[in-house]
Order: sequence, then structure tokens, then C-alpha cells
Amino acid sequence: MKVDPKEVSIGELHSYLLGSVVPRPISFASTIDSRGNVNLSPFSYFNVFSANPPILIFSPASRARNNTQKHSLENVREIPEVTINMVNHTIVEQMSLASTEYDKGVNEFVKAGLTPIDSERVRPPLVKESPISFECKVIEVKALGDQGGAGNLVICEVLLFHINDDLIDSNGKVDPFKLDAVARMGGNYYARVHGESIFEIPKPLTTKGIGVDQLPAGIRNSTVLTGNNLARLANVERIPDKGEVNAFSNSISLDISDRPLLHTKAKELLEQGKVHKAWLILLQGVEKW
Repeated sequence: MKVDPKEVSIGELHSYLLGSVVPRPISFASTIDSRGNVNLSPFSYFNVFSANPPILIFSPASRARNNTQKHSLENVREIPEVTINMVNHTIVEQMSLASTEYDKGVNEFVKAGLTPIDSERVRPPLVKESPISFECKVIEVKALGDQGGAGNLVICEVLLFHINDDLIDSNGKVDPFKLDAVARMGGNYYARVHGESIFEIPKPLTTKGIGVDQLPAGIRNSTVLTGNNLARLANVERIPDKGEVNAFSNSISLDISDRPLLHTKAKELLEQGKVHKAWLILLQGVEKW
């Protein structure tokens, strides 16, 4: 299937984009207008774009049906300040309710049953129930078009973080299991980031993996190992030497002539994160490497 953006309706294009680019974190943005009216609205066109300076960007799109602007966008143009409040599963329904297009001047904190608390450095309030919040100044609003559906990048510099103490692990980092974050999918769908949906992959930042091209052909061309399995094997700096392989061979009772069996066993080990042992199993059936 091919989609030419110029040949489909804005609604169809919107559906394809939001169903494909997933999951998207949610900016629960609190803003205020020049009269002091507070607005609270979620945006999934949102992410972090810089650490120094710390920059978050969210994008309120103009309404496709009539090309009108959202109250959050009008507010940051009047008062260039915002608090961005992260959403976890505890408040996901309240966040969704706050996306209702209430009339200007209606306070979504009240409608969604959420608690506003004073910020320290900006005028819009924080969401008390949010696990992590950012007080930000708006440094630029950049329009991406002038038709219905066009985004408007609200570029925000973080002035102050608020992180619930119980989210911080023993290493001083945010614990993703405790955060229980949610993210936006297409349509009415969301994703919950917890339990088995959270996994680790060793990042090759301080090491240089050998690469899939350097795997022995008998391993690289395996009919059992997946691309993910091969990439994990290739994310080592060196292949175990013959001494390690020979020493290991004395401790196992596998038929080394049964390559599918060796590869199946190695696959199980890789999925358990036991990369070195998987290598030792695989190299039992390889003559040259």
C-alpha cells in the first residue's frame, strides 16, 4: 500500500500518521491566558529535543475541520509559559477527559477532577497528580503551515523539574517500572509501559560491536536465529576464542552436529540475556571463525 499525502483527505492522512508513528509520549500542558484563565490539554505531538539547554516541544495542530486554533496555542502566544505534566496510568482517563473541546475559559482541571498547584517559576499551575512535571518558558512558536491540520511547534525550555521521590531508583534515575507511563497510539488506543512491556538492550555507547557482517557464515545465515538475535550476538567486541570454546565443550552434552539444536538453545539463551554462553554454544558447530 502506498499513500500520497496529496491524494487523501486530511482525516485519512491523520489516521495513517497517528496509527504508524507510535507510541507517542503525552504532554499534558497547562497554560494560562492574559486574563488568568487556565487551560489544561493533552498533546501527543510531543517529545524531548535537547538536554543543554533542556528543550521540550509539543505541537497543537489547527483543527482540520475549520482551521481554528486550540486554546493552549492562543494562551502561549499571550503568556509564553507552560507546565508540561507527564501522564501515567493512574490519571489516563482524567487526561483523556481533559481533551474535550470545552468553551474558552472553562477550566479543565475542574472538569477532569485534577488538582492545580502553584508553580515556582511560571504562572500556569502544575498537575498535582502527575508523577513528573516541568515548568517551562516558551522560547518560540513556529507555525508549520496555514491550513487546517497544520502543526505549531511550541518550543519550551525547562526551568524546573518536579519528580516524585518514590520514582527514583538506587542509581538516582527514574524507575520505569514505578513510573507506569502511558503513551498514545492511533484511534482510541493507548499503550501502558509496565511489566513485561519494559525490557533492556545493552547500548553500544562505550563499546564497538563487531557487526553482523563479522559473524561466522554458519551463524549469520541461520534459519533459527532472528535479526534481533544476530544483532545481540554482533554487539560484542570480540568473539570467544578457541580456548574458551573448547573448555566449554567439556561441560555440555549437546550433539554438536545438530546445528538447528545448537541454534535453538542459543536463541533461548539470547532471550535470557546470556550472550556469552550463547556464543559458546553456537561456536560448537563452527569450524572456522
